[in-house]
Amino acid sequence: MPSTTAKRVSLAELQRRSSRSSRDIDEGATPTLRDLAEALSFSPDDGRIWLNDQRMVLWRSSTFGSLRAELIARLGQEQARSLLTRVGYAAGARDAELVRRTWPDSDPVNAFHAGPQMHKLGGIVRPEAIAFEFDIARGSFHADFWWHDSSEDDEHIAAFGIGTEPACWMQIGYASGYASAFMGKFIVYREIECRATGARACRLIGRPAEEWEDPELDQHYFAPGHSAAGMRRSLAAPAPAPAAGAATKPEAALAAPAAGPSALLGISSSFSAARHLIERVAPTPATVLFSGPSGAGKELFAQTLHAISPRAGAPFIAVNCAAIPDTLIEAELFGVEKGAFTGASSSRAGRFERAQGGTLFLDEIASLSFFAQGKLLRALQERRIERVGGSREIVVDVRVVAATNVDLRAEVRAGRFREDLFFRLNVFPIALPPLKERRDDIPLLMEAFLRRYGEQYGRRVAGFTPRAVQALLQYDFPGNVRELQNLIERGVIMAGPDEPIDVVHLFRGGEIEAPQGLSPGLDGRLTELGPAPDAERYRDALVAARYNIAAAARRLGLSRAQLAYRLKRQGLL
Repeated sequence: MPSTTAKRVSLAELQRRSSRSSRDIDEGATPTLRDLAEALSFSPDDGRIWLNDQRMVLWRSSTFGSLRAELIARLGQEQARSLLTRVGYAAGARDAELVRRTWPDSDPVNAFHAGPQMHKLGGIVRPEAIAFEFDIARGSFHADFWWHDSSEDDEHIAAFGIGTEPACWMQIGYASGYASAFMGKFIVYREIECRATGARACRLIGRPAEEWEDPELDQHYFAPGHSAAGMRRSLAAPAPAPAAGAATKPEAALAAPAAGPSALLGISSSFSAARHLIERVAPTPATVLFSGPSGAGKELFAQTLHAISPRAGAPFIAVNCAAIPDTLIEAELFGVEKGAFTGASSSRAGRFERAQGGTLFLDEIASLSFFAQGKLLRALQERRIERVGGSREIVVDVRVVAATNVDLRAEVRAGRFREDLFFRLNVFPIALPPLKERRDDIPLLMEAFLRRYGEQYGRRVAGFTPRAVQALLQYDFPGNVRELQNLIERGVIMAGPDEPIDVVHLFRGGEIEAPQGLSPGLDGRLTELGPAPDAERYRDALVAARYNIAAAARRLGLSRAQLAYRLKRQGLL
């Protein structure tokens, strides 16, 4: 997760640190290959693989090869190349962002080197640096790599044989995206030798786009317009903003989602499906029924539906039906005329009138009494209401959006909810899944809530520990998004200045045990991740290693940085 603090360095120091080459790689500085391996964890019971806070997928190289061959057959080689290059670019830029926020104080050379290492860790290619020099302050960049055993070449050769053009399209995109995100300018890699053309290995060179004699030969592959329009809409993805804050050309070209007025965040398939449905129904006046567990974000979805509809300029009025007594619900919804009952000293508009021209959101609709259900049904059918104690009908133009955390069909069968009202509300149903079924959205929500409460409470919190990230990714969240929000708020309050949020800051009521999972070591074996060692185990490991922190960390299955942090927390360092 991103840190809310920025390390201050002088311009001279920045220039000194940013002008580096591959000779400056510090094998002991983060992120090392071991750090990257430990960031990869397997959760067999949950059926998920994570690289820090990003979900990964383990699939056969031949499966990717089949997809790649199908794209070439359907789109043609040029359009397929453009699409795969852009997808690779987005992946590289996202990995650069992952490295930058997970190891914010890492040496720039090691941070750059992490990209090729992550490619190797993923089984995609085995990189070998020939030359690598960069100067962030001056914007200069030169990289020269051998790529051995490219999986993309394996699949291209298997499908099409040896040809005349290089074929590592997605990998070229990845390298360009990774370097561009760190440099803050468009870096283009070009493959000058490729196994797909008969070379013994692939060789690629990276330079700023403007330094190539004919950059247009490569740049058009990064433009969404070069591939099929339908594929562009579904697969083009935004890359994170570069470190220097200036958008690079491909980042500007990659289609970003429309910036909406709401705080809806998510990339999971179930979230995307729900978001797509509200976009489809928003231009219409149709009644919408949201269903889903408490805390899943039904009101936020309703607010977004209103905000992207033609009614956005009119009021959005929300009513929690469960919070209003049966004796008052009619007055709340339809209003009261003066003298209608004792205490009604003046006329008052109800929620329907207040929402005139806009949207009325009725949360927990199943809690309405049968009498109130009948009144609501008439209002929906006639689009007219009468105030309590009134004698005239008031025409209302209101879009009704309802929400429930129970199965309304079951309530109808049980005789607790009117069937005719159910059918009137169920014109356009949208089901919102629990958070445990959209775990891919958890990292985005964590980041958003961390930023929100850090700013709200004026606290500087240095992100999350890997253990806290893993715990949140594997927790079942019975309270859904609302519970995650509360946990992050609690963590921001509990963590010390510039201290990352750990499990102890989040789960203070014994909600969970330490997360379990599997992580690969440098020997390739998967080992179980259990609770963090306690102080006694730290001390024993230190003694056994003769107070060599790196050696003690290896005994405990931790990185040196992780053990050093925990030793400081326990007062042992």
